[in-house]
Amino acid sequence: MGQNTALIHDDLNALSIGSNSRNGALRPQTPRIQSLHHDTLSALRDLIVQNELPPGTRLTETMLSDRFNVSRTPLREALKVLSSEGLVEILPNRGARVVTLTMPDIKHLFEVIGALESLAGRLACKNISDAEICDLKATHCQMQATFLRSDLPEYFRLNQDIHTQIVAAARNPVLATTHRNLNARLLRARYMANQVDHDRWAAAMREHELIVEALERRESDRTADLLLQHLQHKFEAIRRYQETVREPQEPAR
Repeated sequence: MGQNTALIHDDLNALSIGSNSRNGALRPQTPRIQSLHHDTLSALRDLIVQNELPPGTRLTETMLSDRFNVSRTPLREALKVLSSEGLVEILPNRGARVVTLTMPDIKHLFEVIGALESLAGRLACKNISDAEICDLKATHCQMQATFLRSDLPEYFRLNQDIHTQIVAAARNPVLATTHRNLNARLLRARYMANQVDHDRWAAAMREHELIVEALERRESDRTADLLLQHLQHKFEAIRRYQETVREPQEPAR
Protein backbone atom coordinates (compact mmCIF):
# COMPACT_ATOMS: atom_id res chain seq x y z
CA MET A 1 0.00 0.00 0.00
CA GLY A 2 2.97 2.33 0.58
CA GLN A 3 3.73 2.68 -3.13
CA ASN A 4 0.07 3.28 -3.99
CA THR A 5 -0.36 5.93 -1.32
CA ALA A 6 2.82 7.66 -2.46
CA LEU A 7 1.41 7.79 -5.97
CA ILE A 8 -1.82 9.21 -4.58
CA HIS A 9 0.17 11.91 -2.80
CA ASP A 10 2.04 12.74 -6.03
CA ASP A 11 -1.25 12.96 -7.91
CA LEU A 12 -2.60 15.40 -5.37
CA ASN A 13 0.48 17.62 -5.62
CA ALA A 14 0.30 17.63 -9.40
CA LEU A 15 -3.39 18.44 -9.35
CA SER A 16 -2.82 21.26 -6.86
CA ILE A 17 -0.15 22.80 -9.08
CA GLY A 18 -2.20 22.29 -12.22
CA SER A 19 -5.23 23.97 -10.73
CA ASN A 20 -3.37 27.28 -10.29
CA SER A 21 -3.49 28.49 -13.87
CA ARG A 22 -2.25 31.92 -14.83
CA ASN A 23 -5.73 33.40 -14.69
CA GLY A 24 -6.35 31.85 -11.28
CA ALA A 25 -9.36 29.86 -12.49
CA LEU A 26 -9.96 26.46 -10.91
CA ARG A 27 -10.11 23.58 -13.30
CA PRO A 28 -12.94 21.06 -13.02
CA GLN A 29 -12.23 17.71 -11.41
CA THR A 30 -10.35 15.38 -13.75
CA PRO A 31 -10.76 11.61 -14.00
CA ARG A 32 -7.47 11.32 -12.08
CA ILE A 33 -8.72 13.15 -9.00
CA GLN A 34 -12.03 11.30 -9.19
CA SER A 35 -10.00 8.08 -9.22
CA LEU A 36 -8.02 9.36 -6.23
CA HIS A 37 -11.21 9.88 -4.23
CA HIS A 38 -12.44 6.43 -5.23
CA ASP A 39 -9.15 4.73 -4.30
CA THR A 40 -9.06 6.43 -0.90
CA LEU A 41 -12.68 5.47 -0.25
CA SER A 42 -12.10 1.84 -1.28
CA ALA A 43 -8.96 1.52 0.84
CA LEU A 44 -10.62 2.98 3.93
CA ARG A 45 -13.74 0.86 3.46
CA ASP A 46 -11.61 -2.29 3.18
CA LEU A 47 -9.78 -1.46 6.41
CA ILE A 48 -13.13 -1.17 8.21
CA VAL A 49 -14.74 -4.24 6.62
CA GLN A 50 -11.67 -6.40 7.26
CA ASN A 51 -11.48 -5.22 10.89
CA GLU A 52 -8.12 -3.47 10.59
CA LEU A 53 -9.99 -0.44 11.91
CA PRO A 54 -12.23 -2.06 14.55
CA PRO A 55 -15.59 -0.69 15.71
CA GLY A 56 -15.19 2.35 17.93
CA THR A 57 -11.88 3.42 16.35
CA ARG A 58 -11.51 7.20 16.18
CA LEU A 59 -10.68 8.43 12.68
CA THR A 60 -8.99 11.80 12.77
CA GLU A 61 -7.97 13.53 9.58
CA THR A 62 -4.38 13.75 10.83
CA MET A 63 -4.18 10.03 11.53
CA LEU A 64 -5.74 9.08 8.19
CA SER A 65 -3.67 11.60 6.26
CA ASP A 66 -0.49 10.10 7.72
CA ARG A 67 -1.65 6.55 7.04
CA PHE A 68 -2.70 7.12 3.43
CA ASN A 69 -0.24 9.91 2.65
CA VAL A 70 -2.96 12.03 1.03
CA SER A 71 -4.40 15.45 1.70
CA ARG A 72 -7.55 15.97 3.74
CA THR A 73 -9.82 16.60 0.75
CA PRO A 74 -10.16 12.97 -0.46
CA LEU A 75 -10.34 11.80 3.16
CA ARG A 76 -13.26 14.11 3.92
CA GLU A 77 -15.06 12.93 0.79
CA ALA A 78 -14.44 9.30 1.73
CA LEU A 79 -15.73 9.82 5.28
CA LYS A 80 -18.89 11.45 3.95
CA VAL A 81 -19.60 8.44 1.76
CA LEU A 82 -18.82 5.96 4.54
CA SER A 83 -21.10 7.92 6.86
CA SER A 84 -23.93 7.65 4.33
CA GLU A 85 -23.25 3.90 4.17
CA GLY A 86 -23.51 3.61 7.95
CA LEU A 87 -19.91 2.45 8.43
CA VAL A 88 -18.65 5.57 10.22
CA GLU A 89 -20.18 8.23 12.40
CA ILE A 90 -19.14 11.85 11.89
CA LEU A 91 -18.35 13.53 15.22
CA PRO A 92 -18.75 17.33 15.06
CA ASN A 93 -15.32 18.96 15.43
CA ARG A 94 -13.85 15.61 16.56
CA GLY A 95 -13.32 13.68 13.33
CA ALA A 96 -15.21 10.41 12.91
CA ARG A 97 -15.57 6.99 14.52
CA VAL A 98 -16.09 3.50 13.11
CA VAL A 99 -19.67 2.51 13.90
CA THR A 100 -20.34 -0.40 16.24
CA LEU A 101 -23.46 -2.40 15.43
CA THR A 102 -25.12 -4.16 18.34
CA MET A 103 -26.52 -7.64 17.86
CA PRO A 104 -30.09 -6.28 17.83
CA ASP A 105 -29.00 -3.87 15.06
CA ILE A 106 -27.53 -6.74 13.05
CA LYS A 107 -30.56 -8.96 13.64
CA HIS A 108 -32.98 -6.28 12.45
CA LEU A 109 -30.90 -5.55 9.37
CA PHE A 110 -30.67 -9.22 8.45
CA GLU A 111 -34.41 -9.68 8.83
CA VAL A 112 -35.01 -6.97 6.24
CA ILE A 113 -32.14 -7.94 3.92
CA GLY A 114 -33.22 -11.58 4.05
CA ALA A 115 -36.70 -10.58 2.91
CA LEU A 116 -35.26 -8.35 0.18
CA GLU A 117 -32.92 -11.01 -1.20
CA SER A 118 -35.66 -13.64 -1.05
CA LEU A 119 -37.91 -11.35 -3.10
CA ALA A 120 -35.02 -10.57 -5.44
CA GLY A 121 -34.48 -14.29 -6.07
CA ARG A 122 -38.17 -14.79 -6.83
CA LEU A 123 -38.22 -11.86 -9.28
CA ALA A 124 -34.88 -12.82 -10.82
CA CYS A 125 -36.26 -16.23 -11.80
CA LYS A 126 -38.77 -14.39 -13.99
CA ASN A 127 -36.45 -11.74 -15.38
CA ILE A 128 -32.89 -13.01 -15.54
CA SER A 129 -31.42 -13.60 -19.00
CA ASP A 130 -29.39 -16.60 -20.13
CA ALA A 131 -26.35 -14.32 -20.50
CA GLU A 132 -26.77 -13.15 -16.89
CA ILE A 133 -26.98 -16.78 -15.75
CA CYS A 134 -23.67 -17.45 -17.51
CA ASP A 135 -22.11 -14.41 -15.81
CA LEU A 136 -23.42 -15.57 -12.45
CA LYS A 137 -22.01 -19.07 -12.92
CA ALA A 138 -18.66 -17.63 -13.98
CA THR A 139 -18.52 -15.47 -10.85
CA HIS A 140 -19.42 -18.51 -8.76
CA CYS A 141 -16.56 -20.52 -10.31
CA GLN A 142 -14.13 -17.70 -9.53
CA MET A 143 -15.42 -17.62 -5.96
CA GLN A 144 -14.85 -21.38 -5.65
CA ALA A 145 -11.23 -20.86 -6.66
CA THR A 146 -10.73 -18.19 -3.99
CA PHE A 147 -12.29 -20.51 -1.41
CA LEU A 148 -9.87 -23.30 -2.31
CA ARG A 149 -6.89 -21.01 -1.80
CA SER A 150 -8.43 -19.41 1.34
CA ASP A 151 -8.31 -15.93 -0.16
CA LEU A 152 -10.96 -14.37 2.07
CA PRO A 153 -10.82 -10.75 0.79
CA GLU A 154 -11.24 -11.80 -2.86
CA TYR A 155 -13.80 -14.46 -1.91
CA PHE A 156 -15.82 -11.83 -0.10
CA ARG A 157 -15.70 -9.44 -3.06
CA LEU A 158 -16.97 -12.13 -5.43
CA ASN A 159 -19.54 -13.26 -2.87
CA GLN A 160 -20.98 -9.76 -2.77
CA ASP A 161 -20.91 -9.62 -6.57
CA ILE A 162 -23.12 -12.71 -6.73
CA HIS A 163 -25.70 -11.22 -4.39
CA THR A 164 -25.59 -7.95 -6.30
CA GLN A 165 -26.07 -9.75 -9.63
CA ILE A 166 -29.13 -11.56 -8.30
CA VAL A 167 -30.62 -8.33 -6.96
CA ALA A 168 -29.93 -6.58 -10.28
CA ALA A 169 -31.63 -9.42 -12.18
CA ALA A 170 -34.83 -8.75 -10.22
CA ARG A 171 -35.27 -5.59 -12.37
CA ASN A 172 -36.63 -3.60 -9.44
CA PRO A 173 -34.70 -0.35 -8.85
CA VAL A 174 -36.43 0.32 -5.52
CA LEU A 175 -35.41 -3.09 -4.23
CA ALA A 176 -31.85 -2.63 -5.54
CA THR A 177 -31.39 0.79 -3.92
CA THR A 178 -32.83 -0.33 -0.58
CA HIS A 179 -30.69 -3.47 -0.57
CA ARG A 180 -27.51 -1.55 -1.43
CA ASN A 181 -28.06 1.02 1.32
CA LEU A 182 -28.82 -1.55 4.04
CA ASN A 183 -26.22 -4.10 2.99
CA ALA A 184 -23.45 -1.48 3.17
CA ARG A 185 -24.00 -1.33 6.93
CA LEU A 186 -23.51 -5.09 7.25
CA LEU A 187 -20.39 -5.52 5.12
CA ARG A 188 -18.01 -5.83 8.04
CA ALA A 189 -20.28 -8.25 9.93
CA ARG A 190 -20.73 -10.41 6.81
CA TYR A 191 -16.98 -10.46 6.21
CA MET A 192 -16.12 -11.50 9.77
CA ALA A 193 -18.74 -14.28 9.76
CA ASN A 194 -16.56 -16.25 7.33
CA GLN A 195 -13.87 -16.44 10.02
CA VAL A 196 -16.00 -18.38 12.50
CA ASP A 197 -14.79 -21.74 11.20
CA HIS A 198 -13.86 -23.40 7.92
CA ASP A 199 -16.90 -25.69 8.01
CA ARG A 200 -19.25 -22.70 7.93
CA TRP A 201 -17.31 -21.22 5.03
CA ALA A 202 -17.64 -24.53 3.14
CA ALA A 203 -21.35 -24.66 3.94
CA ALA A 204 -21.80 -21.16 2.55
CA MET A 205 -20.12 -22.27 -0.69
CA ARG A 206 -22.56 -25.15 -0.99
CA GLU A 207 -25.50 -22.82 -0.33
CA HIS A 208 -24.35 -20.54 -3.14
CA GLU A 209 -24.09 -23.51 -5.47
CA LEU A 210 -27.68 -24.53 -4.71
CA ILE A 211 -28.91 -20.95 -5.18
CA VAL A 212 -27.29 -20.68 -8.62
CA GLU A 213 -28.70 -24.07 -9.66
CA ALA A 214 -32.23 -23.15 -8.56
CA LEU A 215 -32.00 -19.80 -10.31
CA GLU A 216 -30.78 -21.42 -13.52
CA ARG A 217 -33.84 -23.70 -13.44
CA ARG A 218 -36.04 -20.66 -12.71
CA GLU A 219 -37.44 -22.33 -9.58
CA SER A 220 -38.72 -19.17 -7.92
CA ASP A 221 -39.99 -20.66 -4.64
CA ARG A 222 -36.83 -22.70 -4.08
CA THR A 223 -34.54 -19.81 -5.00
CA ALA A 224 -36.38 -17.51 -2.60
CA ASP A 225 -36.24 -20.07 0.22
CA LEU A 226 -32.56 -20.83 -0.32
CA LEU A 227 -31.61 -17.16 -0.25
CA LEU A 228 -33.57 -16.57 2.94
CA GLN A 229 -32.00 -19.62 4.60
CA HIS A 230 -28.55 -18.50 3.46
CA LEU A 231 -29.02 -15.10 5.11
CA GLN A 232 -30.35 -16.72 8.29
CA HIS A 233 -27.30 -18.98 8.46
CA LYS A 234 -25.07 -15.98 7.90
CA PHE A 235 -26.68 -14.18 10.83
CA GLU A 236 -26.15 -17.21 13.07
CA ALA A 237 -22.47 -17.28 12.07
CA ILE A 238 -22.16 -13.59 12.93
CA ARG A 239 -23.86 -14.17 16.29
CA ARG A 240 -21.35 -16.93 17.10
CA TYR A 241 -18.47 -14.72 16.05
CA GLN A 242 -19.69 -11.85 18.23
CA GLU A 243 -19.99 -14.19 21.20
CA THR A 244 -16.43 -15.38 20.62
CA VAL A 245 -14.77 -11.98 20.40
CA ARG A 246 -17.18 -10.20 22.77
CA GLU A 247 -17.01 -6.94 20.85
CA PRO A 248 -17.86 -3.78 22.80
CA GLN A 249 -21.28 -2.25 22.44
CA GLU A 250 -21.81 1.26 21.11
CA PRO A 251 -21.11 3.68 23.99
CA ALA A 252 -24.06 5.59 25.35
CA ARG A 253 -24.43 9.18 24.20
